[in-house]
Amino acid sequence: MAELARGALSKLVARLEAPVRYAFRLDQQELPVNPLIGKTLRLEYLGAIHCTHCGRRTKTSFSQGYCYPCMQKLAQCDICIMSPERCHYDAGTCREPGWGEQFCMTDHVVYLANSSGVKVGITRATQVPTRWLDQGASQALPILRVATRQQSGFVEDLLRSQVADKTNWRALLKGDAAPVDLAAIRDQLFDACAAGLGELQQRFGIQAIQLLGDQQPLEIRYPIEAYPAKISSFNLDKNPIAEGTLLGIKGQYLLFDTGVINIRKYTAYQLAVHE
Repeated sequence: MAELARGALSKLVARLEAPVRYAFRLDQQELPVNPLIGKTLRLEYLGAIHCTHCGRRTKTSFSQGYCYPCMQKLAQCDICIMSPERCHYDAGTCREPGWGEQFCMTDHVVYLANSSGVKVGITRATQVPTRWLDQGASQALPILRVATRQQSGFVEDLLRSQVADKTNWRALLKGDAAPVDLAAIRDQLFDACAAGLGELQQRFGIQAIQLLGDQQPLEIRYPIEAYPAKISSFNLDKNPIAEGTLLGIKGQYLLFDTGVINIRKYTAYQLAVHE
C-alpha cells in the first residue's frame, strides 16, 4: 500500500458542504478524506503520542491529546469544560484566567441537534456550525445566545430536564436519524421552561440570555455510501492497525466495512495513512 501522509493526528477537519467535506490533519498537512471513500484504507499507529500543548512524549493521552501534567494545569482540561455550570472563574480560581476570558467569557450558543435523536447542547458562537458537524448532526438549530459559557451551562441544565443532552454513538452510526421539527420542539421547550429562563434572565440580564425564536434549522448531509452491518470499534492501543474499505464519514467517525473509529479519540497519536 502507498503511504499518503504521516504525523501527529488532530480531529478531522470538517467543512459544511453537500455533503460535508472532510480532511485528515497530520501535523500541518491536510489530506482530503472524501476521495478515499470506496477504497481500501489503512491507519497505522506508529507507537508514539506527543502532548498537543507541550510536545512531551506520553504513554497515555489525557483529555484527548494532553500529557498528565498539562491535563492537570490547563484550564481547557478542567472539569468546568465538561460541566460549564461549575465554572469557578468568578471565585478567582481559574487555572488560566487569560484563557478563560478568551474562550469562556464570550458568546455561546445553546442549540438543538438531531443526531441519534434530539439533544440540547452548547458551543461557542464561533464554533457554529463546526460543533454540529463534529457531532454528526443531520439537523441543527440555534435556540439561545448566551453571554458566557457558565450561563450557557445553566441554560443547558434547565433544558435537559425536557430533552436529552447526549448522543447515542451506536445509533448515530447505524443510519440516518428520522427528521424532526426542531422549530416546534424549540417552541415547546420555551413554553415548558419559561419560568426557569425568566429567572436566569432576571439573574444575568435579558441581554445575557437571548431567545432565538426566528432561526431556521440547518440540514446536514454526510458522505456515506453505506452504513456498517455491525458496529464494532477499532482500538489503536490494542491493535495499531485499522483497515478496511472506507464506507463513509460521519461526525468524527470513519465508517469501514470492518469497523468504526473515532478519529478525535486519537488526537496527538503519531499516525500513518495508507491507501
